[in-house]
Amino acid sequence: MNTPGVELDPRAVRAWGVGRMIFIELTDGRQVGFPAARFRLLADASDADLVKVELCLNGAALRWEDLDEDITVRGVVEGRFQLPLPLAMAA
Repeated sequence: MNTPGVELDPRAVRAWGVGRMIFIELTDGRQVGFPAARFRLLADASDADLVKVELCLNGAALRWEDLDEDITVRGVVEGRFQLPLPLAMAA
């Protein structure tokens, strides 16, 4: 069953990092953010490395070349993360 208005293959038109947060803007105008601590490689990355996020696969994925890390936009939108939210952020 398809839900009206829900994009099955979400794509990003831009991505950026601010501090320890990563943000994406989707083709439908929504902006989604997540803490870098939710992914193993990003959790240990420097702030300087985090801001080097790029879009790839026509906006279907995020790429950090220096970290050799790729994350799908669909996974982010669906809330599929590698690590739980750190307790300090959950409060």
